[in-house]
Amino acid sequence: MGTTFYFDWEVKLMEFIQNFMTPVWAKIMEFITFFGNDLCIVFFLGFIYWVYDKKQGIRFGVTLMTTDLVFPIVKNLALRRRPYMDHESIKRFVLIDKNADAMDIAAQGYSFPSGHSANAAAMTTSIARIFKKPVFVLIAIVLPILVGISRFALGVHYPTDVIAGLALGYGMSFFVPWLCSKVKNERRLYYIVFCILLLGVFICKSNDYYTALGSIFGMLIGSGVEEKYVNFKPTRNVLTAVLRVGGGVAIYFILNALLKLPFSEELLSSASYAQFAIRFARYTIILFVESGIYPMCFGKVRKE
Repeated sequence: MGTTFYFDWEVKLMEFIQNFMTPVWAKIMEFITFFGNDLCIVFFLGFIYWVYDKKQGIRFGVTLMTTDLVFPIVKNLALRRRPYMDHESIKRFVLIDKNADAMDIAAQGYSFPSGHSANAAAMTTSIARIFKKPVFVLIAIVLPILVGISRFALGVHYPTDVIAGLALGYGMSFFVPWLCSKVKNERRLYYIVFCILLLGVFICKSNDYYTALGSIFGMLIGSGVEEKYVNFKPTRNVLTAVLRVGGGVAIYFILNALLKLPFSEELLSSASYAQFAIRFARYTIILFVESGIYPMCFGKVRKE
């Protein structure tokens, strides 16, 4: 299942790097790769939206979720198998789905492009554009490259997966804000983008696509409710900021666990459209609560 294509230099480069991979270096690479995963995105999205600036938070979220919708579509068109699946000389140190077989491509996903690299590039560049500090620009250059290196050092991506992922992430971090600057009604634009990317349901059979689809839909509905009925204010108070972000992250994990309870593990681990519909609904609810309902508590936490 899937297709195999690569350049000889990619395999040789991965073999060369993995020759130096001790258990300590593997753990360091796993730590670096964390900066491209969903939990890191949730933290920074929550901070910008709940604490710093709502409008910037929504744009930040749309940029990241659009990236998260585009790369699964490309993955499901390219259908590239992961390097460790086709090369005995390539070791794999991590798995996308730890509960599934390493060779189960439906669970582990396709390789091209690297979603972690795309996320890291889109996230750090968007943060640099928001805060406009030289240190964030430096991070936006260095951190995504390190995340990308960690992905092929760990054996789960080819270098060209990483290059394509970085190009996608950096591109989306500039394209979405540019597009927003050309329209008067950003919210309408967001729904148009959502409707266009909704076409991915005809080709995508991977969890990351439906996670992003539900997330962007829930955030758009929730932020609309917040704008009309809540209208919370940003804060520069450290304690309030910690409470807002900490509470939001806790709600994310609690809701994610509770919304899985009515369904069997077998269904939730399947690659069926029923499971994808459940995942879409779950993340729609989570992001709706986080962006629209949870902010109702802010006035009761601490007066600004």
